[in-house]
Amino acid sequence: MTEALMNQAAETSNDATTVPTLPEDRQPTPAEIESAVYAIADRSRQAARSMGRANRAWKDKALRAIGDALLANKQQILAANTKDVEAGRANGTSAALLDRLTLNETRIAALAAALENLAGLPDPVGNVVRGQTLPNGLRLRQVNVPMGVVAAIYEARPNVTVDIAGLALKSGNAVILRGGSAAAFTNEALIRVLRDALESVGLPADAVQTVDQFGREGANVLMRARGRVDVLIPRGGRELIQTVVNNSSVPVIETGEGNVHIFIDESASEDMAVEILLNSKTQRPSVCNTVETLLVHSGSTVLPAVAAALNKAGVRLHADDRVRAALPASVESLPATEDDWATEYMDLDLAVAMVDSLDDAVKHIRTWSTGHTEAILTNDLRNAERFIAEIDSAAVIVNASTRFTDGGELGLGAEVGISTQKLHARGPMGLTELTTTKWIVQGEGQVRD
Repeated sequence: MTEALMNQAAETSNDATTVPTLPEDRQPTPAEIESAVYAIADRSRQAARSMGRANRAWKDKALRAIGDALLANKQQILAANTKDVEAGRANGTSAALLDRLTLNETRIAALAAALENLAGLPDPVGNVVRGQTLPNGLRLRQVNVPMGVVAAIYEARPNVTVDIAGLALKSGNAVILRGGSAAAFTNEALIRVLRDALESVGLPADAVQTVDQFGREGANVLMRARGRVDVLIPRGGRELIQTVVNNSSVPVIETGEGNVHIFIDESASEDMAVEILLNSKTQRPSVCNTVETLLVHSGSTVLPAVAAALNKAGVRLHADDRVRAALPASVESLPATEDDWATEYMDLDLAVAMVDSLDDAVKHIRTWSTGHTEAILTNDLRNAERFIAEIDSAAVIVNASTRFTDGGELGLGAEVGISTQKLHARGPMGLTELTTTKWIVQGEGQVRD
């Protein structure tokens, strides 16, 4: 490792561009990258100690400072984002990913508003999960405490940079971010704003750091930083998530892709079905809580109206033979293949199948679901209760849009991701999900018999 890199790795600076880099005349070796990333992680551990001691007022002040700084620096952020979007378009990036990549004034304002909302939420740190006094007089409390150093690997989603940082800071953690090359300019601008804002209120800038400057090898080292990083959260497509899950020695909370289903039973009303399907599919088709498969009961009469409304909104229907036979001639569709049932389109495409019963719908969902979100539209309470009981996904929705599986919408302030696993956290991961617990045992000289 060069002396320059070692010196830079040891620095703590409020400028995100001065985190470890090498001279431009050569690429770093794997050993040099490993040393530099480990140095970042070590600084994060030091910053995490400070964040763990910070009280709620101090952390909330930081969140509001970040929100104000985002608005004050929005022109610089948008200029950086334009570079990323133009590069993505030139590289043939899909419309769905370009949408995720794009920031505008409205989205920046929404990020600032989310931080303000986050500041208004209770601090989970110190919350007593349970407690008791034992017969021998020992007083026990199990309390929420910060994870420590949280790392996140994600792609082409600059809003996630702010969401994850805000949640991590409020829950008393330090965070290391790997946002990917597609959003490199935007993330650099955002991280600079975040670090400056933290320092302005007296919290360590190193509570927010990045390894983007070390590319994929930096991400690989981050996955191996067990003991330096406490938890790693991947957020993105299936390939990214599985790469992290399969290669990380750091404990991983797996966020999942969203092959999301809506089942319309024979009792569902037409107006409700049309409105919910349009919102679930077209409000923002590039995100993971967008519906990807529609299942319609063969006894339902709403299919023509729903299909016509979706078609008019530009949705391409990939339908099975029974659905295509039931569609009006004016509604265009493509024949569905088995691949369609497994596809997370993240675009204006929708797989559509006809089923003869709730049992058939549940069977289809169990076969193809990724465990993210499933919804039923029904006026039959028994069907709703059976669907809730028999569907094993992180979120189950009755008579509402799948777009509500979101940390902000569910009152969590924001989310680090939507966990589809069953250990520690499941569903939208907010503040409490970024804490763990410890036992506090207080006595007066007791010894064990």
